[in-house]
Amino acid sequence: MGIIIRLLITAFSLWIATILIDGIELTTDSNASKVLTLIVVAAIFGIINAVLRPIIKVVGCGLYILTLGLIALVVNGALFLLTSWIADQFDLPFHVANFWPSAVLGALIVSVVSWLLNMLVPDGGGDD
Repeated sequence: MGIIIRLLITAFSLWIATILIDGIELTTDSNASKVLTLIVVAAIFGIINAVLRPIIKVVGCGLYILTLGLIALVVNGALFLLTSWIADQFDLPFHVANFWPSAVLGALIVSVVSWLLNMLVPDGGGDD
């Protein structure tokens, strides 16, 4: 159940990013289609983050240290742009126009909104 809740939180965060950032577009008219697209894109984003982020952190450990973690903004933007490209391959109506500022700011908004909403959701691993 926790995975579904986190998927919905990420989909909501993506929706917020489409509203706030001009270069992130959800080009469909139907509300049902928008919701389904956001859920699928959230799943793609989650899979990309689960698979690639640890590899990038290990390989780029020196850059993370050298830049005091600011390279994470670039990495998050690149992963967000990759999510857009994969969504395009599946003909989903979700598109990120460019790396700067759309992908970087979009990834930042998704991260912050997801973090805030995930703080409200209990982990389920508490003491019973």
